[in-house]
Amino acid sequence: MDISTRTVFIAGGTSGIGRELARRFAAAGSTVVVGGRDDDALAELGAEGFGTVRIDVTDPASVAQARDAVLAAHPGLDTVVTMSGVMLLEDLRDPAHFPAAELTVETNLLGTIRVIDAFTPHLIGRGGGTIVTVTSGIAYLPFPPMASYAASKAGVHAYSEALRVQLAGSGVDVVELVPPAVATAGQEKVNPHALDLDDFATEVMDLLEQEPTPNQILVQGVQMHRWAERNGSYDELVAQRARMLAR
Repeated sequence: MDISTRTVFIAGGTSGIGRELARRFAAAGSTVVVGGRDDDALAELGAEGFGTVRIDVTDPASVAQARDAVLAAHPGLDTVVTMSGVMLLEDLRDPAHFPAAELTVETNLLGTIRVIDAFTPHLIGRGGGTIVTVTSGIAYLPFPPMASYAASKAGVHAYSEALRVQLAGSGVDVVELVPPAVATAGQEKVNPHALDLDDFATEVMDLLEQEPTPNQILVQGVQMHRWAERNGSYDELVAQRARMLAR
């Protein structure tokens, strides 16, 4: 992927990984529009020179309005990144966890599908482009305190695989970005092994620039998660992670 010539929309790009990737695409020469719900963050990004649009991926009307605004301003849009997501702790022994599960699936899985559905006809119509979905190392190596997060990201992985097959021949590529724990959104406070955001983003952009772009963007720090079953370390690693429940 030539990251210097793209017109990119990043849904959920107002903070963390999404915000850093927006800056990396822009620094490389691409035009970037950032979508999100945080009006203050959108104003800050607008002051940096980004296009901005308000979007709530749990609201179909909001997604449609954002799509219309983005395409009206940028009819040459060729790249859509679906970053929106929530990460919530749950105690599955207590049915009171269900609202957290519902919000997680609504945002992470259905929100991703809504954004893809909104922009896919445009990308097919222009004869090509790229959809970047965002899963997680936790999709492949569950973290028991975040059960619905793991399930939702595993769902996005499966959906990405099916979408890639269905879009074959259309010119639209589907790329799955699989982050490990990255030092953003407070993860650095609870996980001393979280990757530095700057280092992570550099590795991601290097992988995106490969020709052809890999179907999965796997930085070195997520290889352990992605291939745990194949490597025979899955059960041991899940058991290690299960100890977090005692905390």
